[in-house]
Amino acid sequence: MKGDMARTARFAKHWSDGREAMGQMLGWLLSGQSVQSGEPLLGAGRLSAKELNDLAMICAPYCDQCGLPFDRLEEDGQVCAACIASPPLWDKARAPFAYDQVSSRLILSLKRRGERNGLGLYARYMLEAGRELIDTADVLVPVPVHYRRLVSRGFNQAGWLASAISRLTDTPVAHAAIRRVKATPSQGKLSAGQRRRNVAGAFALTQKGRSLLAGQRVVLVDDVLTTGATLNACVRTLRQAKPANVDVITLTRVVAPKNALI
Repeated sequence: MKGDMARTARFAKHWSDGREAMGQMLGWLLSGQSVQSGEPLLGAGRLSAKELNDLAMICAPYCDQCGLPFDRLEEDGQVCAACIASPPLWDKARAPFAYDQVSSRLILSLKRRGERNGLGLYARYMLEAGRELIDTADVLVPVPVHYRRLVSRGFNQAGWLASAISRLTDTPVAHAAIRRVKATPSQGKLSAGQRRRNVAGAFALTQKGRSLLAGQRVVLVDDVLTTGATLNACVRTLRQAKPANVDVITLTRVVAPKNALI
């Protein structure tokens, strides 16, 4: 079983890397294409000026621990009420975009359709939002998917995002540091409490992760931070390796009060 999982992961990585390389070569010959609308763009553009302007960017001031933007001016280093009441297991989390109807199209394009054309763009924004975390990181760890989903989908979008950031920073990616040992149902319509129960025991530290992450500064990478249940479950698993710290960087995060981190 472990051998089959490893071969599946290697195949998915080689296939996706090859497709991206071909896309980069063709980029010199073809016009760009919007990752949101699919409309053609001049040069190698991935979003039109209007589409970029419509994205809700997260700017300071925000919670120092979870990155939730404040609706009033706050001093740097302040922590939101939700993190004070129920501190997340990670050290700091950052995201460049608020998750809404606009940014969700980018996520669905990446997650459901496997559109990789925007990865370079996403990685640059994630790096800018989380530069303080990534500049000091020793290793990036993508949130893993269960091997059944990897087989059916053919890729892990968190792994793609981590690899894209790695190409900009030369920070290594530990794809096999943790693995998803429980195939959990979709969390889209679950409450915060249901999400926590859904992912309880879903992840396991691998032997490679135990030796690789000890004493290291780790950045966990994913596409969306909603309630933090999945990320907390991953961080709890990563802490078993006794890393120096664990930060989180996602492409988007939910900012609506009803979905605030609890």
